Amino acid sequence: KYIYIYIMNPNFDPDKDAARIETAIKTKGVNEQTIIDVLTKRTYNQRREIAFAFERRAKKDMISALKGALSGSLETVILGLMKSTAQYDASEIKASIKGLGTDEESLIEIVCSRSNAEFMEIKKVYKELFKKDLEKDVSGDTSGDLAKLLLALVEARRAEPSSVVDYQKIDEDARALYEAGVKRKGTDVKCWISIMSERSVPHLQKVFERYKSYSPYDMQESIRKEVKGDLEKSFLTLVQCFENKQLYFANRLQDAMKSKGAKEKVLTRIMVSRCEVDLKKIRQEFKAHHGKSLYQTIAEHTKGDYQRALLSLCGGDD
Repeated sequence: KYIYIYIMNPNFDPDKDAARIETAIKTKGVNEQTIIDVLTKRTYNQRREIAFAFERRAKKDMISALKGALSGSLETVILGLMKSTAQYDASEIKASIKGLGTDEESLIEIVCSRSNAEFMEIKKVYKELFKKDLEKDVSGDTSGDLAKLLLALVEARRAEPSSVVDYQKIDEDARALYEAGVKRKGTDVKCWISIMSERSVPHLQKVFERYKSYSPYDMQESIRKEVKGDLEKSFLTLVQCFENKQLYFANRLQDAMKSKGAKEKVLTRIMVSRCEVDLKKIRQEFKAHHGKSLYQTIAEHTKGDYQRALLSLCGGDD
């Protein structure tokens, strides 16, 4: 294990990092910059190594020590980084359905953008962390068609991509989506849910292309015409992620920063949850579609330690 990490980052020394963090926490007034420098520039596995080393040195838990030393938005980012991607997703889902009312926007963003493989891991971790089934919690907290859609996604029944392109099936699905929506009065939501939750992503991309030969509107426009509210948001998120997941996140980041008083929650969640998944690609899409780099946009809309942590995670100006 150590050899593997050594190859990834030949200068990585968990003991040295742990010592730096211990000193940074003990400093009068806390040296946030050191904590940011160390923890945003390591992988999750390396952060775990540092936490083990810290515990050996300081005889206390590093996460608790960080909690005590940090506050506000910076604390949220750093504690988020101390979780694996799946643990982070699981705890964000839990937070969105805990207490009074559900934070549907967060729930929809996570559930509609994660892959089968990611869901398998999230469900396992969710059970470990909260002693509950993710499916039960999601369906218990939402209702109607929204609950049915989210549940179908969480169950991770999506087909894996196949090397064989089934043109007949593509045509059938495209026509079924059209006949279940735009063609009739009212919407057969059940049909939409089953196609969008069970087909592979490459298959669906071709289905949406084919759909245009049946419908006067593309899939996204059709969704806007057919359904409303959270269900509309969910279907749109799904389709946008099928078409270009990194562009979906780039647009979410742009919207989060455009709104008055940057929506920190969204900004933090995307930066933390995607930093080891596809943040480089998200940066490319951001620059291509918004004419400015993600780095510069974050620099304009955030400040202080929070800004420094996000810029460090972002990893560079494009």
